Amino acid sequence: MAEDKKTGAMHVDIELVRQLAAVLDETQLTEIEVEDGERRVRVARTVIAAPTVHMAPAMATAPTPLAAPAAIEAPTAAANAVKSPMVGTAYLKPNPEAKVFVSVGDKVAAGDTLLIIEAMKVMNPIQAPAAGTVKAILIENGQPVEFDQPLVVVE
Repeated sequence: MAEDKKTGAMHVDIELVRQLAAVLDETQLTEIEVEDGERRVRVARTVIAAPTVHMAPAMATAPTPLAAPAAIEAPTAAANAVKSPMVGTAYLKPNPEAKVFVSVGDKVAAGDTLLIIEAMKVMNPIQAPAAGTVKAILIENGQPVEFDQPLVVVE
């Protein structure tokens, strides 16, 4: 992007914007920003997720109402969720042949690696913020993740 000194109008490099949009499509990212000297371009898109349909098996008896404690546990689990600090691909193992970093029920210490997120060819370890027990793993190995997406619940 450059500004015309005479008119003050901004000139947009449409080809650069198209190239960046193509990178978004190829990588499944939601935004990208590049900077070259005084020129800075940010391209973002909104991703609309397809509705998720969950089918319950047919029941021979009447459904049982949910107990009150389940409603209380949901906010606690969300409060203890380790969230993604970036957009990328989450991996539960250090490599395809290795065991997972953690499983549900494992005890972890503060700083233990829970998973890694690959962003722009860099592997970023996601660590336990405090000691506790892994209560839930909310993603699958190799799954794309968004910024601030809950990944693992540690209580």
